[in-house]
Amino acid sequence: MQLWQAMLIGLFAYLGRNQVPWLFGTTGGFYGVGRPLVAGLIIGIILNDVQAGILAGVAVQAIFIGQIVPGGALPSDLNLAAYIGIPLAIVAGGNADMAVALAVPLGALGVALHNLTMTVNAMWAHRADKYAAEGDARQVRISNLLGTLIPFIERFGIVTLTLYLGAGFAESVISSLPQFVLDFLAVGGKMLAALGFAVLLNQIVTERWMVSLFVLGWVVMASFGLTTTALLLIAIAVALLFVKATFGNNKAGLVGNDEITIKGGDDDDEYEE
Repeated sequence: MQLWQAMLIGLFAYLGRNQVPWLFGTTGGFYGVGRPLVAGLIIGIILNDVQAGILAGVAVQAIFIGQIVPGGALPSDLNLAAYIGIPLAIVAGGNADMAVALAVPLGALGVALHNLTMTVNAMWAHRADKYAAEGDARQVRISNLLGTLIPFIERFGIVTLTLYLGAGFAESVISSLPQFVLDFLAVGGKMLAALGFAVLLNQIVTERWMVSLFVLGWVVMASFGLTTTALLLIAIAVALLFVKATFGNNKAGLVGNDEITIKGGDDDDEYEE
């Protein structure tokens, strides 16, 4: 991997890091270029292998698809997992399953680095409080900018150095692995993706019978060889029919004005339906 490629990937890793404000806050950053799916496309363009980048991004995204970040607490750092795991897998000649295998430990490492960075960054908040009490708005703004310095060193520096210095090492390691280890990593990668979808379903399925809809979708797709887009359109149609059948013709319990009867005299506002 060329140095400029490693630096460019490191820059996007920094822009997509949590708590970095440059791309419309976390909207375009952490929830935009920080997602493995988007990162895979960016990395694929930089490394001139878009197909491999997208496939690896999809595989890594599937692991973390059910992950939420409550109050900024990272269960796993999918940004670091994507921006190191995906390019290392591509340059080493691995596939999407290899990117998944690399992403899991990297996600755990990223959490430790994130917590360390946020702890150290607390000093800028204290600095801003000090100057805010003195009414010095300029120094408060400077404190906010200084708060982005340590995350830049941590994310850009680590990703760039790891990719530039570790690409050759990763390639030699992967090429020396026996076939049964590669097969194990492939199976484990698919199991982790299934676990990610299970976590997501656990959040969105409110009634047990809804699981049958997912089973139906899988059976239809496997039996008729449908694409994901075609299955999505079928799912939208089924959802619309379900909503129409459930809430159509004012069956949601809504009450019209003509169904309300007022009782009582002029001095009270009681009514009944």
